[in-house]
Amino acid sequence: MQLDQPLSDKEFDELDQFLLSERCPEDAMTMDTLHGFLTAIAIGPEDIMLAEWLPHVWGIDSTTGPSFKNAKESERIIGLISRFMNEIMVTLEVAPKEFEPLFCEHEHEGKTLIDAEAWCWGFWEGLEMRNEAWDPIFQSNFAPLMRPIYLLGADEVEEDELELMDNPVKAHKLAIEIESNLPDIHRFFVPLRKSAVATVKRETPKIGRNDDCSCGSGKKYKKCCGADPVAQ
Repeated sequence: MQLDQPLSDKEFDELDQFLLSERCPEDAMTMDTLHGFLTAIAIGPEDIMLAEWLPHVWGIDSTTGPSFKNAKESERIIGLISRFMNEIMVTLEVAPKEFEPLFCEHEHEGKTLIDAEAWCWGFWEGLEMRNEAWDPIFQSNFAPLMRPIYLLGADEVEEDELELMDNPVKAHKLAIEIESNLPDIHRFFVPLRKSAVATVKRETPKIGRNDDCSCGSGKKYKKCCGADPVAQ
């Protein structure tokens, strides 16, 4: 896979500021949510084209998208998002164990804790774009790997599950689990992605060169439709 240049700090901030600006719909994704969303698409069971997933970046209820100043700005912002996606895909392909989800940090009782909730919201939205295709992992021995993402990212969880994430310390521990689990989640879907590639199946038997040509000319195939065009 060809690697575009990763976003520089300046470009990251540029995209971050745009997503937070008034020119984006109110429910547009923030950078951490976007990173989770793109990770789910990159790591998941099926390829999804940019034209399908990009509208989700601007918000679930958005019908018009951002108010770009002009076509140049639109191209610039969408280009940055595409490179952000490419960076995620390449890292997962080349060095999945080095992949770092874009979690936020915050102070709690004098300690720096990780907050993965917004990232998980994005991941879950990406997952729901191909909900049924994700079923195999939830029905496998790998299912526990998905549980921390579910707890922090799903729209609804069971009432008795709330106690598993009802304070910042518990949420921090779930975030640590998620980062540790992602390489194995990626490993689970690699063969499924490959098996999804369509194979060409011959619908009719192969014609031998000494068989009668199927065109009905009465000639041998090698002397008719199977002949070398130059020799003809």
